Amino acid sequence: MDTVLSGIRSTGNLHLGNYFGAVKNFVKMQHENKCFFFVADYHALTTHPKPENLHDNIRKVLSEYLAAGLDPEVATLYIQSDVPEIMELYLLLNMNAYVGELERTTTFKEKIRKQPENVNAGLLTYPVLMCSDIIIHQADKVPVGKDQEQNLEMARKFAKRFNHMYGVEYFTLPEPYNFGEELVKVPGLDGTGKMGKSEGNGLYLADEPAAIRKKVMRAVTDAGPQEPNAPMAEPIANLFYLLELLSTPDTVKHFKDSYNDCSIRYGDLKKQLAEDIIAFNAPIRERIHEIYNDSDYLRKVVKMGAEKARESASKTVREVREILGYRPF
Repeated sequence: MDTVLSGIRSTGNLHLGNYFGAVKNFVKMQHENKCFFFVADYHALTTHPKPENLHDNIRKVLSEYLAAGLDPEVATLYIQSDVPEIMELYLLLNMNAYVGELERTTTFKEKIRKQPENVNAGLLTYPVLMCSDIIIHQADKVPVGKDQEQNLEMARKFAKRFNHMYGVEYFTLPEPYNFGEELVKVPGLDGTGKMGKSEGNGLYLADEPAAIRKKVMRAVTDAGPQEPNAPMAEPIANLFYLLELLSTPDTVKHFKDSYNDCSIRYGDLKKQLAEDIIAFNAPIRERIHEIYNDSDYLRKVVKMGAEKARESASKTVREVREILGYRPF
């Protein structure tokens, strides 16, 4: 059984792309591996979130992932800031990380390009904190997207460097895990690319019906097929992809037939798609609201998660301190 770790952005609400992509795999994975899922609230500090928003963001994210199927009795689900051992390991690893290599990371260069007024030390050492998150639980595998592959490679580098510098084979070198062919890439509503928060083209699990209808009705289309069985433009293919994920086979067949015989009305397709998304979202959205408003349950979840995570993390930090030469008198 592999140890698998995945971070959860504390500022990112779950959209359908997340759900059909990673989260459904997380739900399955938690029963097949030893899984750690954490809300990365320390990472969020690099963007200086407002104090009044920080706690609520964490609460929303926990509620959404729990509603989507993560089981705190099976996996370890915790808040990063509830495990102080992560920050101690982060400090110790920083002593062996060099400014030049950190400045050359793609994510750092991209961040300073996008936010030149906020180039802070946390952005520079982000890969070190990410490394600490991963190796503190001796993770074998880490689900990562393309934008995080270099940071995972940095984590492997720092773990290998520690082992080499102190003549030990202590830290596991984590491997990327991309779910293979099982990963579904859900397209956005803007006609190109995948669904994502930064792209502004997402449909969120917590969206109310009115918001879903408005977003779907504004989705990009074209002038319609000009001849029978014409190839679909990307925006239209994207809508049909969503339809296949969320609608009945009869519904999909109806609209494909009407597309192929040039009688399709995109407005009717969008209305049907919106209602099917609303029907799919309804039980999850209701569960999100139920969990969000249940303070006792959330308190129990985060307490249990912190205890399980700290058991693993404290063992690692204690052994790392001994390797470095910090021993009790």
